[in-house]
Amino acid sequence: MERVRVVAIVVAAGSGSRLGADEPKAFLTIGGRPIVAVAVREAVSCPAIDAVVVVAPPGDEPRMRRALADVAPEAVVVTGGATRQESVRAGLAAVPDDAAVVVVHDAARPFAAPGLFAEVVERVVAGADAAIPVLAIPDTVKRVRDGEVVSTESRDGLVLAQTPQAFRAELLRRYHERAGTDGREVTDDASLFEAAGAHVVTVAGDPLNFKITTALDLANADALSGGGRG
Repeated sequence: MERVRVVAIVVAAGSGSRLGADEPKAFLTIGGRPIVAVAVREAVSCPAIDAVVVVAPPGDEPRMRRALADVAPEAVVVTGGATRQESVRAGLAAVPDDAAVVVVHDAARPFAAPGLFAEVVERVVAGADAAIPVLAIPDTVKRVRDGEVVSTESRDGLVLAQTPQAFRAELLRRYHERAGTDGREVTDDASLFEAAGAHVVTVAGDPLNFKITTALDLANADALSGGGRG
């Protein structure tokens, strides 16, 4: 694939409140390592990634640098915002102007393999505006209102989105600026591209690339890390 400069933004500014933790999620350990260190190690292991920007919880920047010291000592650490979107925007501000592709990844998905990073980057380099990994929905989907089922929805054409998500850098900057001006908040960056009518393609996601949200997720991630990937 054509060689262009690619920078990854790893968003690690979230709290551990939904896990019942008294510290930010990124610093909870799996396999004896902070979640963020496992996630960043996978990102920097991808040959397509030239540099990494890590977005830390406000006030925890020194701790973040210590957590990354043995896996990505050259990572740029910046301060996150109150929302994920603000945190991504803070990461973008630290991305060099010569970066052609930006990959945005949530540290809460620590098992995104280097090959998945490479695949989404390759699709953008090949011409897409954005590329995201997705999984088919295996379960029956119900629509619920006020605690009651009102309908069963077709799964045709529905998928679950993951990160890392790769984007043309100039478009990612433009759409984030537009969203900031409009006061629009989204849960993933691909949504900004969809709203603008940009060309967003998909690649096959990985079931192991799950997001750590609950205490059970954390226990499963710890067990998986102890099995050789952490």
